[in-house]
Amino acid sequence: MTHTWNIAVQLFDSDDLVREGRLTSAHATLTTSAGTSLEGRGEARRNPDDPSVPEIGEELATARALRDLADRLLAATSDDIAAFEHHPVHLTA
Repeated sequence: MTHTWNIAVQLFDSDDLVREGRLTSAHATLTTSAGTSLEGRGEARRNPDDPSVPEIGEELATARALRDLADRLLAATSDDIAAFEHHPVHLTA
């Protein structure tokens, strides 16, 4: 049996004036085959003195959103195991 889980990543860019640089935000949503969903968020801010390469900000924001999503998935899994085991469980990556 095969199950498919999907992750969608939405990217949002904003120029916060020259003083602040460019801000890229990422929102990652995991949807399981059972319909459960979890979300993760990440940001990247470009230093105004650095060259503008939007893909780098998108990569960094996405990586941070996926890391946040992974942490939330581990926490949810720990909670699920703890419910069966009747004691606290802590999983690490």
